[in-house]
Amino acid sequence: MAAFLDFYRRLGLDLPASADAAPHVEVTLPGGLRLAWDTEETIRGFDPSWTRPGPGHRTSLAFRCASPAEVDAVHAELTAAGVRSHLAPFDAVWGQRYATVLDPDGGAVDLFAPLG
Repeated sequence: MAAFLDFYRRLGLDLPASADAAPHVEVTLPGGLRLAWDTEETIRGFDPSWTRPGPGHRTSLAFRCASPAEVDAVHAELTAAGVRSHLAPFDAVWGQRYATVLDPDGGAVDLFAPLG
């Protein structure tokens, strides 16, 4: 849980350090959307048949950056901290600076900003 929460703190989520050892953590985002994480043990506690999903995009989270330069900076800061990059920053044909990093479980998390 600690590595997972550290990853999302680096993306700007306000998660207290005391949550690092918790079996369930959630955060309310502006607008009321809530993100929640559970340890595998917690999930198996109410669903003993649960198995870890296979590779690929299980969910899709995208974090908007203030500018194309911030996409590059956030990607650089994350990869310097040991986060794996899936797609280095690039100018996408749909008009955004775009990059993809992988969270500690290998889930893809996109970084983007409008190109101008």
